Amino acid sequence: MRLSIIAAATAALAAATPLAAEVTEQDDSGFVTRDQAIVEATPKEVWLALITPSGWWNDAHTWSGDAGNMTLTPQAGGCFCEKIPESEDRNRITLEGSVEHMRVIQAYPESALRMSGGLGPLQSEPVTGILTIAISEVEEGTRIVWEYNVGGRMRYEIPEISKAVDGVMSQQLDGLARLLGRVDGKGEKEETEEPETAEEPEETEAEGPSVDEAFGDLSGDGR
Repeated sequence: MRLSIIAAATAALAAATPLAAEVTEQDDSGFVTRDQAIVEATPKEVWLALITPSGWWNDAHTWSGDAGNMTLTPQAGGCFCEKIPESEDRNRITLEGSVEHMRVIQAYPESALRMSGGLGPLQSEPVTGILTIAISEVEEGTRIVWEYNVGGRMRYEIPEISKAVDGVMSQQLDGLARLLGRVDGKGEKEETEEPETAEEPEETEAEGPSVDEAFGDLSGDGR
């Protein structure tokens, strides 16, 4: 039963990859996927939306089927968790459950959030996944840099799972960005573009900062 659930989750990931940015690194030990978005909201507005995943996370990538059951506590050790509601069954007594998607290891309000955990089918694997989200002001608004670094032994073909995870990560970022007013012309519009324009995202990625650069202003700031 456990393996069938894992297989089903992997299939769902592979099928739901409408938005893909870039797998920046990949080898036998893991992979790194990266994307970014520019929104018209302020860093504070971005932060408040980011820590409220119930408002933008995709229902299809939850265990309960409803992103409204998701919460995130933006403190070191805080949980990015999902409530599993009691089943509506009159013939038996049911109990509420829960899932930990990730755990917060670094939180700088309005600047950066870093969490550790294996998302989706990676939860069943002995891997380490680090999701780094950096927020910075730019001329057009606020830039959100989103990078997921996964390493360790896993029962999946790296080229396949990395593409699937990359697509889902970009889908989640796009949900957040559209909620805040995406202004970089990517995301949902990208789905309807003709094949010849598919390389456009790679050009815009090259123009943005690396995650290390986005985090550079956090050192020595006295916080």
